[in-house]
Amino acid sequence: MKKIFAALIVSLLAISVAFASGSAESDSNTIKVGATPDPHGVLLSLVKDSLAEQGINLEIVEFTDYVTPNEALAAGELDANYFQHLPYLESYNSERGYNLVSAGGIHIEPLALYSDRYGSIDQIPAGATIAIPNDPTNEGRALLLLQSAGLITLKADAGLEAVPADIAENPNGYKFSEIEAASLPRILPDVDAAVINGNYAIPAGLIATQDGLYVEGADSPYVNVIAVRSGDEARPEIQALVEALKGEEVAAYVAERYPNGEVVLVD
Repeated sequence: MKKIFAALIVSLLAISVAFASGSAESDSNTIKVGATPDPHGVLLSLVKDSLAEQGINLEIVEFTDYVTPNEALAAGELDANYFQHLPYLESYNSERGYNLVSAGGIHIEPLALYSDRYGSIDQIPAGATIAIPNDPTNEGRALLLLQSAGLITLKADAGLEAVPADIAENPNGYKFSEIEAASLPRILPDVDAAVINGNYAIPAGLIATQDGLYVEGADSPYVNVIAVRSGDEARPEIQALVEALKGEEVAAYVAERYPNGEVVLVD
């Protein structure tokens, strides 16, 4: 009886090891990627099948803010994230002491100035309130856009992380309301104008080239990237993900879904 019981224990242990081994192998072929819904999550969903054909299971985790995806990535809860442009990533690393890196640039979402009240920049009155993102890099990006539009002039040394205090000239006395980026489409009716990031403008039905009073140029340095922990950029699964996002299926979808340049793929 003891021999039978011992044999049963050995068998159960062998089965457990086999299952554990199979589970570990499965986990190693799964990449968990955090993303904001549109366009990032949408583009990721397009490549799930092609990655599956390569034996890679892509799990998409959606976020609606600009902070949690990097925190989750740094904590090892994600293998990668796809929601941010390179200057934001570099700024986040500097602020938090993280070592997240780009595994590849995928697309640009042109930033634009929108208004529910006025049809052109010239119509925005003196003293108007303009809402801008409150995170450092997107705030600076918004102010650079407003400078390019001729509404303000920044100090010469303001750089990519300019803040309203860096405004050297504001001839029309505009007031700037610093708002969380995700909330900007919702508060647009309450302000005279707002500078809104593409991944929040698109779900709100805003098309930069049609609805924007002023749109960021095509030479933008704000390329959206696949971010990973340093050293993981060489992982075959991550490289396969980047390659898939640069593939023909994604290119065809972007051309059809965003014909007005709301999303611009990079080489």
